[in-house]
Amino acid sequence: MQNLKGKFPEELAEEFRQMGLPAYRGKQAFMRIYRHRATSIDDFSEFPKELREALAPAFRRLSMLERSDAPGGTEKFIFDYAPDNEKSSRFRSFESVWIVSKERRTACISSQSGCTLNCAFCATGTLPFSGNLEAWMIVDQVYELLHARPDETLTNIVFMGMGEPFHNYDNALKAAHLLNHPHGLALGARHITLSTAGVVPMIHRFIDEKQPFNLAISLNHPDPEQRGQVMDIDLKYPLEELIDAARRLNRELNRPVMFEYVMIPEKNMDAANLKRLIQITRRVNCKINLIPLNTNLQGWRRPTEEEAAEFQIALRNAGILAFNRGSPGREVDGACGMLAFQRLNAGKS
Repeated sequence: MQNLKGKFPEELAEEFRQMGLPAYRGKQAFMRIYRHRATSIDDFSEFPKELREALAPAFRRLSMLERSDAPGGTEKFIFDYAPDNEKSSRFRSFESVWIVSKERRTACISSQSGCTLNCAFCATGTLPFSGNLEAWMIVDQVYELLHARPDETLTNIVFMGMGEPFHNYDNALKAAHLLNHPHGLALGARHITLSTAGVVPMIHRFIDEKQPFNLAISLNHPDPEQRGQVMDIDLKYPLEELIDAARRLNRELNRPVMFEYVMIPEKNMDAANLKRLIQITRRVNCKINLIPLNTNLQGWRRPTEEEAAEFQIALRNAGILAFNRGSPGREVDGACGMLAFQRLNAGKS
């Protein structure tokens, strides 16, 4: 067996059968990893010593390169791993964030090392794309954060770190189901959110499969003529196709969509774009997460607190549920759009 992690009990049971061992070892291994949060093979107390020794190479953990505290308790982590399927010894790195808010403790996790997209406001898109993360690597981020913050209770998981989850759909969805599994962490499906910049075919697949998780869509601009300047994916999947997919999710899954909207003064916060955004909300059952711009990649500026509040109030006056997500972790380059190893690279310079 090459890897104990990233597999459902049934998959593990089959692998143990192929090893000539009882199938029940699969459920035991799964629960030891995902319910009891084993940190080494030695924690598998129900396994005989000889079996633990044989399985030791198959118990993997991510390597933590760095952790950085921000005011208020939010913390950013940098991990890496060496891919099995590459002859190269090159490691891939990615970041996760433990976000602390008044009532929540949220694990923000990555699905790729780098990103396949290049959103104009996002520092991750400036990095070379190093590859998709396997399901176990996505899940292991959550467990490493839990090991690092043992006195806190996880309330939510968001696939909003590095990468486009729907360009790594199979691994991302398998990871979500592993985190939701009743014999593991058992976090409710409504506490797990997958985010996409707008990969329309995968949104339709998500709907076809009747996935139980929340879906967030990075909207960021309501004008079909201008969204492509902010979101390069719009050049492939135009805004109207994205809106149609969101409406289908409303109809067939009977569930609202969360639109994420990075507020960029002089770009998407003027009266005309506010009106367009309100018009979209009249067509889609949605909530809006407002996010102040955290980078200056294009020379764009961050909105003032007054500008952000005024924009939010205008949406709420129009009857729209709009929340200002703020910028937790900004001081350690851990806020939305900032994940690009800045602190790690700074430490090497």
